[in-house]
Amino acid sequence: MTIRKAIELLITWGLVIRRHGSGTYVARKDVHHETANLTGLVEVLRQQGRTVTSKVLIFKLMSAPPAIATQLRIHPGECIYFSQRLRFVDGKPLMLEDSYMPVKLFKNLSLLHLEGSKFDYIEKECGIRISGNYESLTPVLADKQLAQQMNVPEKTPLLRITSVSYSDSGEFLNYSVMFRNANEYQVDYHLRRLH
Repeated sequence: MTIRKAIELLITWGLVIRRHGSGTYVARKDVHHETANLTGLVEVLRQQGRTVTSKVLIFKLMSAPPAIATQLRIHPGECIYFSQRLRFVDGKPLMLEDSYMPVKLFKNLSLLHLEGSKFDYIEKECGIRISGNYESLTPVLADKQLAQQMNVPEKTPLLRITSVSYSDSGEFLNYSVMFRNANEYQVDYHLRRLH
């Protein structure tokens, strides 16, 4: 009985589908991101022929709170950009992203840059090579505010990803907290063992 209820819940969330006479299967994700190296979401999806757009909800200058300063390896109170973007794939909301970037590295960051690819802006316009990224992934359920912003029902499973990118010279470029719709998004990692 408990398993039946759990399966019904997974069906409601869109994580599994039931085929009559056949069984219950994991639902195929709409957005597939396979990665063996550091590639931005926009780059991957454009290679797949998908249309990625960004709606900037907030863009402002602020003083870095201690927790954000620690992530960016800067002093508390230093000037940073804060942006919040809703990312769409083929017109469907996929991800909500809060992002923090040090002003001292990106003096001309604009709304237009944020409507495109941050990776492109950092590497092509600023000439800074992104060397690596630290990521942490946690499953969460959408609260009322997140559900409204991402146009999903409350308690929809989301993937919370915190990400810190750094340059060749060891500077920390960007700290982001992202919520991705787990019903629509799949990431496959190919990680190589160093010998």
